Amino acid sequence: MPRDIGQIDQLVRRLRWDELDLVWLRQLIDRAREEDLNGGGLAQAPKRKGDATAAFISPKKIGRAKLIARTPTVVAGLGLIAPIFAAYGDHCRARLHARDKDLIQAGQIIAEIEGPAAELLTAERVLLNFLQQLSGVATWTQKHVNALGESSVRLLDTRKTTPGFRVLEKYAVGVGGGWNHRIGLFDRVMLKDNHLAAEESGSGKSLGDLVRKARTGRPDLLVEVEVDTAAQIQPVLEAGADIVLLDNFSLADLKVHVPEVKKLAWCEVSGGVSIQHLPEIGGIAPDFVSCGILTHGAGWADIGLDWD
Repeated sequence: MPRDIGQIDQLVRRLRWDELDLVWLRQLIDRAREEDLNGGGLAQAPKRKGDATAAFISPKKIGRAKLIARTPTVVAGLGLIAPIFAAYGDHCRARLHARDKDLIQAGQIIAEIEGPAAELLTAERVLLNFLQQLSGVATWTQKHVNALGESSVRLLDTRKTTPGFRVLEKYAVGVGGGWNHRIGLFDRVMLKDNHLAAEESGSGKSLGDLVRKARTGRPDLLVEVEVDTAAQIQPVLEAGADIVLLDNFSLADLKVHVPEVKKLAWCEVSGGVSIQHLPEIGGIAPDFVSCGILTHGAGWADIGLDWD
C-alpha cells in the first residue's frame, strides 16, 4: 500500500520509562545482586555468601558520595537508582542533579547519595554497571544522531541487544535521540534474507508472493522486506510492502533506488552503516537508517562514585 503518514506510530517509537515493566527490572537487579553477593551463575555456590569486605564496616557508619561524570555523558537509567537501593536494604537515598537525556559535562554531579556506608559500598558496582552501560548507549547514539546533521532521516536501532536488557538498551537509544525500530519479533512482519531462503523466495516474483501472503495473514501488522538486489525492489513494491529495507547497497546505488522506493513505500537503509557514512546517507534522504552498532558497539560511560 502507498506510504501513509498515519503509519508513523507503527513505524518507529521511543520507549518511555513508564512503559518498562518494573517487575522485569527488579528481576534484572536481583540477578545482578545475586552474582555479586551469592555466586549467582555458578554451579557450586560459595560456602559463605555476602560482601566479605563491607562486613568490616560499622553498620552505624553513614556514607555520603556523589555520582560524577568523568567525560561528557548523556545520562540514562536514573530511574534504576531507587529499585537498586531497595534490593540492598532500601536505606540509601539519592538527590538527583540531572535527568535522563541531560548532557552532563566532565566533572558535573549527577546525584548525591547518602545512606549506611556498608550498604552503599555493596550496591556501588551494580549501580554503576547499569548507569554506565545505559548512559554509554545514549551518549553513543547522540553522536550518531548528530552525524546526520539537519537531515530528516530517523536513526533506528535493531534487535542486536544484550540478552535480557533489550528494553533498557532501546530506552537508552531513545534517550540519545534515536528511535526504536521494533521491540521484538511480535510487532512487525519483517522478511529478511534467511526467511527468503527458507521459503525459497529469492527471486523478485516469489518474494512478491511472500509479501502478499504476509499481508493477508497479518493485516494488523506492517510488512517490511529486506532486499539486497535492485531486481527485487519493483516486485516487492507491487506486492504492497509497507517498508523496503535496502541492505548493503552502495552509496551510489542508494542515490538511484531510495527515490524509487519512496514513491510507494517507506524506505530504510541498513547494512554496514557506520558513523562516517551517516552524513552522506542523510543527504540521500531515506526515511530511516538502522544501525546495530548503536547498542552492540557502544562503550560504557565513565561515571564514578566519589565519596565525600
